[in-house]
Amino acid sequence: MSATNFDSTKTPLSDLLRDAHAGSLQLPDFQRGWVWDDDRIKDLLSSVSVSFPIGAIMQLENGGEGVRFKPRPIEGAPSTIAEVQPEVLVLDGQQRLTSLYQSLLGAGAVQTKDAKGQPAKRWYYFDMRRAIAPEADRDEVIVSVPEDKLVRAFGGEVKLDLSTRMREFTEDLFPANQVFNSADWRQGYNRHWNYATEKIQLFDKFESNVIKRFEQYQLPVINLRKETPKEAICLVFERVNTGGVPLTVFELLTASFAADNFQLREDWGKRKRSLDSEHPILCKVQSDDFLQVISLLVTHARRMQALAQGTPADSAPGITCKRRDLLRLKVADWGRWAPTAQDGFRLAARFLRSQKFFSADDLPYRTQLVPLAGILALTGWEDLTDSGRRKLAQWFWCGVLGELYGGAIESRFARDVAEVSAQIGGDQAEPITVQEASFQAQRLLTLRTRNSAAYKGIYALLMRDGGLDFRTGEPIEQQAFFDDKIDIHHIFPEKWCKDCGIARAVYNTVVNKTALAAKTNRSIGGRAPSIYLPLLQRSADMTPARQDEILRSHRIAPDLLRADCFIDFLEDRADRLLESIESAMGKPVARVSGLFEQAQASVPAEEEFGEWDDEHSDLDSTIAPPDLPSRTR
Repeated sequence: MSATNFDSTKTPLSDLLRDAHAGSLQLPDFQRGWVWDDDRIKDLLSSVSVSFPIGAIMQLENGGEGVRFKPRPIEGAPSTIAEVQPEVLVLDGQQRLTSLYQSLLGAGAVQTKDAKGQPAKRWYYFDMRRAIAPEADRDEVIVSVPEDKLVRAFGGEVKLDLSTRMREFTEDLFPANQVFNSADWRQGYNRHWNYATEKIQLFDKFESNVIKRFEQYQLPVINLRKETPKEAICLVFERVNTGGVPLTVFELLTASFAADNFQLREDWGKRKRSLDSEHPILCKVQSDDFLQVISLLVTHARRMQALAQGTPADSAPGITCKRRDLLRLKVADWGRWAPTAQDGFRLAARFLRSQKFFSADDLPYRTQLVPLAGILALTGWEDLTDSGRRKLAQWFWCGVLGELYGGAIESRFARDVAEVSAQIGGDQAEPITVQEASFQAQRLLTLRTRNSAAYKGIYALLMRDGGLDFRTGEPIEQQAFFDDKIDIHHIFPEKWCKDCGIARAVYNTVVNKTALAAKTNRSIGGRAPSIYLPLLQRSADMTPARQDEILRSHRIAPDLLRADCFIDFLEDRADRLLESIESAMGKPVARVSGLFEQAQASVPAEEEFGEWDDEHSDLDSTIAPPDLPSRTR
């Protein structure tokens, strides 16, 4: 934003509050409700009373053609100003101005919160005697009282009564909401005390020490011109509003759409509730995710139209969903494309079920839902051929196992929507995401927790490829769908591994884990496979051949597991998991011979590392603890 788009000045506090009272200063509708508590309001009044700075106010000139927001008055302002068109809108400083307006100019009690965070209404007073004391503690100068102006002791008896003006005079407590109109109160105060010299002098000193400071107090005001674009407003707000809740694109659009009498928040809420009730896996989809899909659809349509009209491909508008593009969306764009985007998310949930993802917590990347929903909104589901579905699945798994959706990815969203849709439609070019994706065999050594996308992906692959529960023989995917408390558990139990002196960094990898029902895992306990497998077989009345079939469904070599050959088991299962990864990604993975044997010889003592997880995945993947026998039996 250039310097010509704003100016700064100092403005009397009294002018800002009177502008708020008249309606010429209001809030844009994206500003959140006022939430300051009682102590913060007292601190604010105290700061102004001693002329301490309380920060700058940022406001936007109203009436720009490019940026139109629905205004709303500051809380507590007269209802008669609701139809007034403001001259400026406050972008930063809402809580401060609202607190000061309600306490210094408002006609009613101030809306605040008590020490427990519960809604409360309070009146604020200045203790005049303490205010003029040379060593006055300003925290004790400001007095807040309940809405009925009666302060009660623990037993309920009234210890301070300010319910009438006479009681205020008697207690020498000056109401904060008279600070800009003190003459009438002063006259009543002097009459009440029969013009006693001592009281006249008390008020004179109070007026000099406190009231004059409020009357003369000025706030730095940064004024953004009405030509300022939305993107700059959002950026500036985020940079100056470090102490508050970040402003989202959705909130800016909500205020902008409201200027055209469209209630974006309500419409999105209905769509969100519908998606959540139909497909729980979508419960973590956010409003900005939905806006990104709409932007992808809008810009895709514009590009296709331009190409159809003969515009060269390199000159046609691009497909994009960056923040500046979301801020350019219009009410008409939402009305045209929101139903299509909603259908895209529904189809995305259907696709994810086909790949054995049933819970939002199990999704490798929430962000990958955006291009997935965009692609399916464009291609549909019923029209997808077997070839098209395989291409879509390959792209999806390349993103998951290649771990490509964890950074700045808006450009990847746009590219994937264009390239995958085109490939499904018959284009022979392979999407760049598929080209870029790779999986290194050494990565298996560092996949230890569900914080990793690839870890979650391997879990889902085991279900997709037909993994059966060790005890019941039921497909894991069916148990997961019906919420049988499925989770990843150790194949060689953790207790057994510890008893054998095997390091956590080796036994806790995904290679020694698989999806099992909680009850099955409890029946395994801490026993060696050579012990728990026969027990499971007998308790389930299962033949050895059937048990071997179940084990193979988890990419486990039955003979190695039965013989408690830990290292050989790891090497073999790693190879089998890599086969599943190759199948999903549609490309080969380079093997490393003796991966776990190499690892066990090159790691310092385990206690130097403690418990490892995916935060250490950037370390040398050949690291593993020592003292692990090459053949554990």
